[in-house]
Amino acid sequence: MTASPEPSPTDRALIEEAARKSALLWVRGPQGPSRPLWHVWHEGAVCLVGEGPLEQPLEDLGLADGGSATVTARSKDKGGRLVAWPVRVVRLSPGGPDWEAAVGELKGKRLNAPDADNVTDRWARECRVLRLETAGPPVQRPGAMPEGSQAAAPLPTPATTRRPAPPGLPRLLFRRRRRDTGTGGRTGRA
Repeated sequence: MTASPEPSPTDRALIEEAARKSALLWVRGPQGPSRPLWHVWHEGAVCLVGEGPLEQPLEDLGLADGGSATVTARSKDKGGRLVAWPVRVVRLSPGGPDWEAAVGELKGKRLNAPDADNVTDRWARECRVLRLETAGPPVQRPGAMPEGSQAAAPLPTPATTRRPAPPGLPRLLFRRRRRDTGTGGRTGRA
């Protein structure tokens, strides 16, 4: 197996800047669609926590230790896709120095945790802390974006809002208000 080429310094800077400035990144694992996940950028990689009952779901993404995924960041200015790059998934072991450093950063970004004082203990017991390390040059970046919208088509459903309007609805919506008869039909204007 050949090693994937390293991203250029410019690409590394773009990835880091986009990941630092984005509150959410879209992560696509080997299974399922992309999912927005909150994260921190720590020591050259995206770190995230999930899979506990009170944390973001990761189960259906198929993010396994040593596996691969794709991360997409949007532009803060325009809101559109800015860069997408391949990553290697590394599961951090609770209590290890890398885990402690990542969890220290994640704890600062975890908003509204119901157990803010004990959140790191809960993460060690119930959650997975993952480090998504850059594994090659961006697959999408400014100047090298795919054609088309890349939006997923909506799933077919029997639910619909396209039905004929009830016959009395136009009368209810467009009837004129009756004028007050106490002023002789005048509204007070000359």
